[in-house]
Amino acid sequence: MSDEGARTGTAPAAAPVTPERQPPAADERSRVEQAARTAEPARSPLGRLLDSGAGRNLGLVAVLALLCVVGIVTADTFLTTSNLLTILTSASIIGVLTVGVTFVIIGGGIDLSVGKVMALASVWATTVATQSYGPLIMVLCALAVGTGAGLVNGLLIAYGRIVPFIVTLAMLITAQGLAERISGRRSQIVTDPVIAGIANTRVLGIPLLVYIFAAVVAVGWVVLNRTTFGRRTFAIGGNSEAARLAGVDVRRHTVLLYAVSGLCAGIAAIMIASLTTTGSSTHGTLYELDAIAAVIIGGTLLSGGRGTLIGSILGVLVFTTITNLFVLNNLATEVQNIAKGVIIVVAVLIQARAQRSSAAG
Repeated sequence: MSDEGARTGTAPAAAPVTPERQPPAADERSRVEQAARTAEPARSPLGRLLDSGAGRNLGLVAVLALLCVVGIVTADTFLTTSNLLTILTSASIIGVLTVGVTFVIIGGGIDLSVGKVMALASVWATTVATQSYGPLIMVLCALAVGTGAGLVNGLLIAYGRIVPFIVTLAMLITAQGLAERISGRRSQIVTDPVIAGIANTRVLGIPLLVYIFAAVVAVGWVVLNRTTFGRRTFAIGGNSEAARLAGVDVRRHTVLLYAVSGLCAGIAAIMIASLTTTGSSTHGTLYELDAIAAVIIGGTLLSGGRGTLIGSILGVLVFTTITNLFVLNNLATEVQNIAKGVIIVVAVLIQARAQRSSAAG
């Protein structure tokens, strides 16, 4: 206190704030935030739309439209009812697998085994012993085998703490071996007329397989977007530790995600057994890669936490349409695979750009 202050008994007046003095923390934070907002590049409404889930889906619709234009120009039979139904039927089986894979990838995992789990379920459901009990037991057998394989995957990943890539790769190999062992490496003919008739049944001119596909997609969409299970799936994929601290049983939920994927493989097994009238260990070869690729180009992040089921289904339709165009134009299979590989790389690059834009925004 100064001499003047001591004589008057009052504190001296505060010195005025000079430029050399440090401003309050709140003012400093506001100034930094304002500078950051000024430095950020302005994003147009179109850019924000393209980075959103709806924008990515619109982009896939545009790709589908472009493929249809190419089909009309290059193949006279592309727009025929028969060919369009062929595309939908081909998309149905991989589409059902894709629904399950979408759940797993959004939850931060990966499932390489769905194709061969489907083959194993188709073989187990079409053995002579199983078929002797009728179509209901065949369906239940396929669903049980698929779900059981998914549960094994989930338990090893969640409680065994093994990397999903390794677990599902091991399941792929094991399921292939079991399918070959049970079938003796021979195709087993579906003798039950009910199962064999599923693929041949049409309602309003549309194959029953397409309706099954649509039903699985509808149920999957509701579960993913309108239930606690779906919200927890996104939360675990985005940050599993934060989800655990929020009270989510991450390990149990992970097991359930892989069980969902296995259940979808069981449904697909009945569909492919009906379509081909066989149960075979050769079913589903590379189907898992097609399913994962469809999920990726549909906008689902491989790291988890973000994705849409509609985008995954649009991805399936894009790949199926490309395959159909190659067949109609008699192009080699290897060229088709190259085209798919390029599409996957482009999709991943677009994902990376979207992530950078989201981080910047």
